[in-house]
Amino acid sequence: MNNNSNKMFFLFILFFSTLISISSNSWFGCWIGLEINLLSFIPLISNSKNLLSVETSLKYFLTQSLASINFLFMILIKFSLLKNFNMNNIISIMMNSSLLMKMGSAPFHFWFPNIVEGLSWMNNFMLMTWQKISPMILLSYYFNKNFLIFMIITNLIIGSLGGLNQTSLRKLLAFSSINNLGWMIFSIMISENLWLFYFLIYSMMISMMISLFFLMNMYFMNQLFINNMNFFIKLNLLINFLSLGGLPPFMGFMPKWIIINFLLINKFYFLTFIFMMTSLIIIYYYIRIIYSSFMFNYFKMKWVNLLMKNNMSLINLSSFISISSMILSTFIFM
Repeated sequence: MNNNSNKMFFLFILFFSTLISISSNSWFGCWIGLEINLLSFIPLISNSKNLLSVETSLKYFLTQSLASINFLFMILIKFSLLKNFNMNNIISIMMNSSLLMKMGSAPFHFWFPNIVEGLSWMNNFMLMTWQKISPMILLSYYFNKNFLIFMIITNLIIGSLGGLNQTSLRKLLAFSSINNLGWMIFSIMISENLWLFYFLIYSMMISMMISLFFLMNMYFMNQLFINNMNFFIKLNLLINFLSLGGLPPFMGFMPKWIIINFLLINKFYFLTFIFMMTSLIIIYYYIRIIYSSFMFNYFKMKWVNLLMKNNMSLINLSSFISISSMILSTFIFM
């Protein structure tokens, strides 16, 4: 009971720190919010009984601290005597780099897949969604346009190619998150409302994926090939994977369609090509996983059968939400 109350306390501080960061009227206040966020997330992911969890929380602390020090140093330079010199471009690039590192953006993503691999599904959901809000909002306040476009292209390429040879579902979702981060950064450059729309859709898709994997205790791809798995579960996987890849008429296509429409109107043809090609690569390996899960089978163990029976009502609810979202998005496109 004491452990649960501690977790609830740190979870409350985590939510509160994000609000401090995004509502602060000074850069120093934003930095304090980010630090409180870091110090409240570490107790949530650490577990003294699990050595991998302890290692993961230490890695997370070191990388986030490095980004925070860099961010604070740039704030001090920006408002010190050096502000009289023409250093705005360098300061904006360094501040953007710090925030991108906090989000796990490429090419500062070296820590992200390893940390995702050591976390539980629920902590992964927090890392891939809520922990991106503060840095993303702060990034929209002060950014270098050319630098961010280069970062977007890097995110798209690394996020799509990095997932090709993965067998771990957690690492697969980590590289998918890196790719979607490229889309989100471009959406926040266009409009904060568009970013909010993209972020809510992405959070909904990732929550359905993670809840399904959590309920079925799945961590690796070969667990998707269980013989005689419920048809609705496989259909749920199909819809969620293709929606995450951005295939029409699924829900995940809507925000991507708006961004591509904006790119074409403004004649960013090369960037449109990069966005579309990287999405095709992601859809390719998602279809490869789904095809394998439908075609390849092995007999499940008794404990898997028992686990599925216990959580069947929740799994069916998740399947229903996925199918309903597909039908709704189809009507919207019509």
